[in-house]
Amino acid sequence: VLSLVLAQDGDEFVYHDFSQADLHLDGMATIDDGRLHLTNNTNKSTGHAFWKIPMNFTTSPPSSLSFSTEFVFAIFPLLGDGQGMAFVVSPSMDLRYSGDATSYLGLFNRKNDNNTENHILAVELDTNPSTDAEVSDNHVGIDINSIISVDSANASYFSYTEGKNISFRLASEKSILVWIDYDGIEKLLTVTVAPVPIRKPVSPYLSSSIKPRMPLLSRSINISEIFNGTMFVGFSGSTGTVKSDQYILGWSFKKGGNAESLDLSMILDPPSRPPPPSPPKDTNKYKLILGATIPSIAFLMILGGTVYMYKRKKYAEVLEQWEKEYIPQRYSFKSLYNATKGFKENQLLGAGGFGKVYKGELPSGTQIAVKRVYHDAEQGMKQYVAEIASMGRLRHKNLVQLLGYCRRKGELLLVYDYMPNGSLDDYLFNRNKLKYLTWSQRVNIIKGVASALLYLHEDWEQVVLHRDIKASNILLDADLNGRLGDFGLARFHNRGENLEATHVVGTIGYMAPELTAMGVATTKTDVYAFGSFILEVVCGRRPVEPDRPPEQMLLLKWVATCGKRDTLMDVVDSKLGDFKAEESKLLLKLGMLCSLSNPETRPSMRHIIQYLEGNASVPNISFDTAGFAIPNISTETEGIFHLLSTIVILFPAVFHSNYDKVEAAIASKIFSTKTSSNLLVEETRGTKAIQRLAPLGKYSPLPLVGQNEGGTLNKSKEMFIAIIEDKALLNHYNLTQMHGCRPEKCRGDLMQYLVKNRRLLVELFFRLAVKKRTIQLIQELRQRILLLRWESLTVTRASLTLRHWKLFSP
Repeated sequence: VLSLVLAQDGDEFVYHDFSQADLHLDGMATIDDGRLHLTNNTNKSTGHAFWKIPMNFTTSPPSSLSFSTEFVFAIFPLLGDGQGMAFVVSPSMDLRYSGDATSYLGLFNRKNDNNTENHILAVELDTNPSTDAEVSDNHVGIDINSIISVDSANASYFSYTEGKNISFRLASEKSILVWIDYDGIEKLLTVTVAPVPIRKPVSPYLSSSIKPRMPLLSRSINISEIFNGTMFVGFSGSTGTVKSDQYILGWSFKKGGNAESLDLSMILDPPSRPPPPSPPKDTNKYKLILGATIPSIAFLMILGGTVYMYKRKKYAEVLEQWEKEYIPQRYSFKSLYNATKGFKENQLLGAGGFGKVYKGELPSGTQIAVKRVYHDAEQGMKQYVAEIASMGRLRHKNLVQLLGYCRRKGELLLVYDYMPNGSLDDYLFNRNKLKYLTWSQRVNIIKGVASALLYLHEDWEQVVLHRDIKASNILLDADLNGRLGDFGLARFHNRGENLEATHVVGTIGYMAPELTAMGVATTKTDVYAFGSFILEVVCGRRPVEPDRPPEQMLLLKWVATCGKRDTLMDVVDSKLGDFKAEESKLLLKLGMLCSLSNPETRPSMRHIIQYLEGNASVPNISFDTAGFAIPNISTETEGIFHLLSTIVILFPAVFHSNYDKVEAAIASKIFSTKTSSNLLVEETRGTKAIQRLAPLGKYSPLPLVGQNEGGTLNKSKEMFIAIIEDKALLNHYNLTQMHGCRPEKCRGDLMQYLVKNRRLLVELFFRLAVKKRTIQLIQELRQRILLLRWESLTVTRASLTLRHWKLFSP
């Protein structure tokens, strides 16, 4: 019986039986007893079957590119498992001369493989690997103009009840269902496979048509770059020296919507096959062969099992039920491991507080950047993965595209577009003359980043706060266009939603004053960071550089000083030979306008775009109203995936010349669990302070606070703040918060804070020392300690050990 539904424009049909189907057939393809028989036992031949009516895949609107298909197939091995078959969308029904047999599946040949002029999209059901790049002899792959798949996976479906993927053989002589769906708006292709009937329904994970809700493959693809207007849909198969019978038993297709589900009760079963005749038995010969092969087989089974368990552990991933809706953005760990050549050091692009970034290349030749982030907790994971999925939907030419993610126990891998020219800070601050940006290139980068921020703040469906805008997070593509990247601190919220305070994150020099005081990030805190970014691009230096003369240490303060003197051109990067003075003056004023202390007076990104394009004039500002921020203490633990969670411990300190002894004490494991109980807290002339540590073995005590006889800090000494980044200390409920310091009473405020927390602060610090004892502690301190000198509000980041602290003594 033929069941056929055909739309008037030919964009929808359903076949439960092919007896009266009007298909274009060539090669080995025939209709046998209502079944579409694609290949047989002919050596090195092809078979094709296409729906005769062409499909018009126009690019506007994007939904016109959407399509959906569902079909049932069965493969009967004849010699080996055969070569495999594919569902194909092609500009031509005649592939006899352009598609070779064997491993090319009748789609391509040696000359045209990987040619963009093919305009072919295929989903292969491969039973014989054609190259070493293919995952196995039983896989499903997505092919674009080449037999080398851009994405592939072993044939399997996800079982809800068992919580894992269930593998099955494609060449099993059993009916297998395939669903292929493309969303033209989201530009997402998904492929799902499952044997039918499944022995026991895995409700509710399967729909009425037993389609698993979790696809086997999902890939972001822009098929408007592949399709050539009018296209044909069909199937292609081939044989080589290995052969198989390939059958299509039912087929449903729809362009611009979901294909009608096949009624499985109307689908013919695969044809029966008589068993092959048994050869005559030679009993003695059989016993001899059996005795020789059993030990070998046993050894190979043990060896294979060992290798299997090793690889399973090596490529193991974490997949939870709540992640099923994010599967389209998920990569397999194995694919990323192979793409980065095993995360080798020669693939390393960089490392920072959020993890290491590796260069990789997918089988399709697409270059990617893989950020490998380590974590040791699950708190906030669901929220973070949801935000990753949202980030993957951000589309702007000046954003680094997040392609997807992979999650394993203890680590998260983020996959981005690869930017061949690295980060902007390499060009601004590197003395390598080969890395140089002209004035016009710098202006173009500023405009590009501004455009990206406008998109994030106002033009996307939600408000996206980046929260870490700086030169090192601006990546440059092949044409040196600036792209905003590193969304590790980004937050999403709905328009009009009341924002809640979180722990303060960001980079000193880019953090707005109200952010450090209130802990609430807004679009105006992003604008503040963008202002600092403008200044560093124009001036060719970082917002804070302690090695410069005092008045030039803070870039914001230096620009303000030169602005009041009417010498703004003095701050422009000296490496720039030619630049436009008026344009540079405009950018410097705009940078200062974005850095005003009062967030209400800062412009929005839409106004900033108008200023940059010359459609509005930058208003006059007072150079005395710019603000600089010092982070406050935070003890909140919201969102583990900032991963650089910072606790700020404040204490005034002077350091003597015996730093090498302190370092030696740590390296010699002198600290013990009893150390903190021996700490002395004394009073000197009525002023409470932490005076010293109890003697550490043969070493002299280390003074933490020096006082003169009058009970005040010695004026010849400086006061410092140590910022210690350690997630384990964040939630200490006894730590009193200090939300800043009054400059005119800085010493008194700090001393008051010290008195409230005197014993706790020292104990916390040395518990950290006990936990991170010996050289490990020193390595941690090198990465995790910043010293701030309060009187001049300068910041110093150095390659720190304890001994290096004396560099900041007067």
